[in-house]
Amino acid sequence: MSSKKGIIALMGSGELTATMVEVHKELLGNLAQPPQAIFLDTPAGFQLNVDQLSERAAEYFRKHVQQHMLLASFKSKERCTEFEAEQAFHKLRQANFILIGPGSPTYAVRQWQGTSIPEIITRQVEEGGCLVAASAAALTVGRFTLPVYEIYKVGQDLHWVDGINILEHFGLNLVVIPHWNNAEGGTHDTRFCFMGESRFSKLESMLPEDVSVFGLDEHTACLIDLENEEAVIKGLGGVTLRRRGEELVFEKGERFSLEVLRGGAVDERIRERVSQPEAVKLAPGSEGESFWDRIHGLEESFRTGLEKHDPKETTNALLELDRAIWKGKEDLENEEFISQAREVLRDLIVLFGMKLETSPKDKVECLAPVIGELLSLRQRFRENKQWEEADAVRESLERAEVMVEDTEEGPRWRLKS
Repeated sequence: MSSKKGIIALMGSGELTATMVEVHKELLGNLAQPPQAIFLDTPAGFQLNVDQLSERAAEYFRKHVQQHMLLASFKSKERCTEFEAEQAFHKLRQANFILIGPGSPTYAVRQWQGTSIPEIITRQVEEGGCLVAASAAALTVGRFTLPVYEIYKVGQDLHWVDGINILEHFGLNLVVIPHWNNAEGGTHDTRFCFMGESRFSKLESMLPEDVSVFGLDEHTACLIDLENEEAVIKGLGGVTLRRRGEELVFEKGERFSLEVLRGGAVDERIRERVSQPEAVKLAPGSEGESFWDRIHGLEESFRTGLEKHDPKETTNALLELDRAIWKGKEDLENEEFISQAREVLRDLIVLFGMKLETSPKDKVECLAPVIGELLSLRQRFRENKQWEEADAVRESLERAEVMVEDTEEGPRWRLKS
């Protein structure tokens, strides 16, 4: 290994999408020695599809990054034999590029506690290697870990759990929050890693004063270069540093000193936190529009078309939504996002069906009660010899393209069209 320190790459999401291909290539290219890439599967170790996730990571690196990637499998410290655990540790010690991604952050922390894994990863970075901690794994590397599933899905009380705190070794006293700008909720706030503003504010108040919050937008990476003591932002979004009621935002392409993350002096860009930052509106299909911007935009178009009884807008929104999902699949969008987008499409199709069920089957069925009442009124006028009024009713119906024919059995009507 090299004598210089390496890089910790923190990713808000999209670690296996087209957005991060060039980022991975850059990180691999910066290694002092030939790349030895490893994927560590622990965060998803409890999932039935964990092996498929590992295969997907290897395939992604082979096809898109042109880099062979091995697997260090440590699904569970209870289920791993001693030999299997030592195999995983050995592979990690030989690696200079370690990728850890999706799954449960609290599960990963529990499995790593009391093992050699945090120490091995820290040493590899200290000796010039690269750690890529993305999505769930990004939550684990700081002083505390956000128990996302326990709060968002299970409904547990707001709390933090201890992280493996690899960052502390390099003087960074942070909690890392991926999915900072998440918008999957649509009608409810899912920013701040699905917590929303109100819950996350309470969580922040529970942190010690010396701990800063480091938020990563989706499809965004912060490359922490420990040798050159600087960080650079890559991808589509930005990163946000919060401490003691203040907030500092860095956009993609910006560089800044690691002293900022360590609590050192910052420049004039630091400002008082705002509770509801204004969202940037992007035109549908425009460059920079995220996958979920597109999905939610089409969902809104569908609902608008349905309210206006506009079959063209409603149908077009469904067709475009289907196309957007397929394009997301081709662009290597996160599989979880693809699955959720399909749920949106299915929900809209069901809504379409419910709307059809409550709509009249045809115009005649819809108009019959009203026209029947008008013809009854016309008949009373005729019986009372109020010919002018009776003719006025008939003429009004004809202007509405309802043709009336008087027969021996009584009046009949039909639509002109």
